Amino acid sequence: MLRFGPANGPVVIAALPLFEESNRTRAFVVTILRQLAQRGFAGALPDLPGMGESLIETEQATLSHWIEAFREAAGALRPTYETVHVISFRGGALIDRDAVADTRWHLSPLRGATVARDLGRVALAAAKEAGIHFDPATLTAPGSAIEIAGNRLTRKLLAEIERAEPASSAPIRTVRLDTDPLTADRHVPGTPLWRRSDPDNDSTLAALLADDMAGWIASCGG
Repeated sequence: MLRFGPANGPVVIAALPLFEESNRTRAFVVTILRQLAQRGFAGALPDLPGMGESLIETEQATLSHWIEAFREAAGALRPTYETVHVISFRGGALIDRDAVADTRWHLSPLRGATVARDLGRVALAAAKEAGIHFDPATLTAPGSAIEIAGNRLTRKLLAEIERAEPASSAPIRTVRLDTDPLTADRHVPGTPLWRRSDPDNDSTLAALLADDMAGWIASCGG
């Protein structure tokens, strides 16, 4: 885990978006954690199996592995810190559901069916460009692993994702960008960095979200 901020007090553990969105937003999430450190919060950013610096290939990972690993990472922080708080981004909200947390905060959380549908669109576009037939309806059907945007994914993982739902245990706060019509506790101005073709950052949005996270944790007594 990357670690930020003080060695005691409250700690925030982050769940990145999934797959290519993770690469596009990692620097942004690190900026948020550094902003939280300036506000007195410790921070942690774990690399889950098959992600980041993990020695496990993405093809060997399952959603169950990610959920268990994130739960264990959050649990490892609890003996050291007063309270543990989860912040999840996009598809990362599918991972934190079993973590024992004092609060949860989600940015633009996605249902698993939405993640699977988006992956199917990416796979279909790549197949068309290569002149190969691909039916997105078969994405989660039994079969061999499939490469999507540079990630080789098993059908088991894709099927798990399709059935998954974001964590819903209270207290939880949902924030979305003002261009997102879905229901949220708050909508904020900003650009969806996860849609850009290359990794990017937004220090203004990071500061705004860090303030919202800090206020939410404080309002819950954290």
